Amino acid sequence: MTTTGTRIALCDRDGGPLSAFHVQPGEARRGGLVVLHAIWGITPHIREFSESLAEHGYEVIAPNLLDSADAPWPELNTEPAILDARMALGEQAGWGAASVPRVQAAIDALEGPVFVIGFCFGGTTAWLASTRAHGVTAVSAFYGGDIVRYRDETPKVPTILHFGKTDEMIPPADVAAIETAHPDLPIYQYDAGHAFVAPSGHHPDSARLSMLRTLQLFQRSGGSRGEA
Repeated sequence: MTTTGTRIALCDRDGGPLSAFHVQPGEARRGGLVVLHAIWGITPHIREFSESLAEHGYEVIAPNLLDSADAPWPELNTEPAILDARMALGEQAGWGAASVPRVQAAIDALEGPVFVIGFCFGGTTAWLASTRAHGVTAVSAFYGGDIVRYRDETPKVPTILHFGKTDEMIPPADVAAIETAHPDLPIYQYDAGHAFVAPSGHHPDSARLSMLRTLQLFQRSGGSRGEA
């Protein structure tokens, strides 16, 4: 069964509108899954990635973490000409802190169990979802460059982190600081650079292993097959 996502409208708990990408599960439902995008927004890659996870049995919502509800979604996965503007949006959002209400809106729209996965800007936001959001079952955060600034917060649910050993955007000292703050937290490091799951930095072995670990975490945490 091939799954195709659709654009939907959500509201956070304060009534703030946002857009999101929604995909129904392609087989017996394992649970809900919130996918948190990198700084570029709900790109073609994020939409395709969400559809691939739906094929595993997850009902997926990828909320727009930064843009207005009526803003068009990107047609490209990366667009260097607008990077400064996107980074400014990230800074305005506290590198994820101000986006947590949007994540909560996506969580609230899904029947449990609900899992969260995020990349880069979305990786930091996923970390904050593990510490601040409600109704989350487990979290997998990929190369969240600003997790270090929130390392004093403690996840309330099973959480794993993924970093690339040669990631020029995340110094090894930052990863070490997170490890020191959370010595019992599973933190995996791969022989890859930044964005190793995304097309821009794709490293097949690292992407495959990290996703295997992610899906295993979700399954152990309650993501078993439901009724078709």
